[in-house]
Amino acid sequence: MFTGIIAALGKVQAIDAKGGDVSLDVAMQKLDLSDVILGDSIAINGVCLTVVEINDKQLVFDVSRETLDRSSLGTLKTGSQVNLEKALAVGDRLGGHFVSGHVDGLGECIQREASARSIKFRFIVPVGLERYIAEKGAICIDGTSLTVNNAAENWFEVNIIPHTLQETIIKTYQVGTKVNLEVDLIARYLERLLPEKQTGITHETLSKHGFAK
Repeated sequence: MFTGIIAALGKVQAIDAKGGDVSLDVAMQKLDLSDVILGDSIAINGVCLTVVEINDKQLVFDVSRETLDRSSLGTLKTGSQVNLEKALAVGDRLGGHFVSGHVDGLGECIQREASARSIKFRFIVPVGLERYIAEKGAICIDGTSLTVNNAAENWFEVNIIPHTLQETIIKTYQVGTKVNLEVDLIARYLERLLPEKQTGITHETLSKHGFAK
């Protein structure tokens, strides 16, 4: 489990093909590894991966074919920057929202424009995910916990403040950039629990139950 608060940026050192999937070697740079052991979970661009090798300030992960097919990790190259977050520890501050590290789908940046000192991004979402995204709700983009500022039938917008731009890979996003999306866990479970589950969650449903304006 993660919070969506990016701890540091890493850099891909090597990507080695192994029997249909890959071994991913990432330099952790400023991430504190003093408490990291083999088998720990680290979120790489919002994807929960298991540490299989530790080499000083570099960690190695096995990335399955399923993960490569369902996330943007398959597009990484040597030298690519990535968002990093260690798994949530009991007693840590929860600065973002609960994030599982399981990607629901790939979004695509379709607009980037200045908004005062922030940058406004608009992302198109895969069919079926839009019902889980609501204005002022939470969304996880490449592992970063963000607030949805506006949402429509098949897109949503977020405003990224200067600090977040500086500390994450979001500063590199341009029109056409593909991103990992994880919708709010609460929204997914609500669809299973509410009587409206037969038709899916809508913005009206969330408003009715106090989860959106």
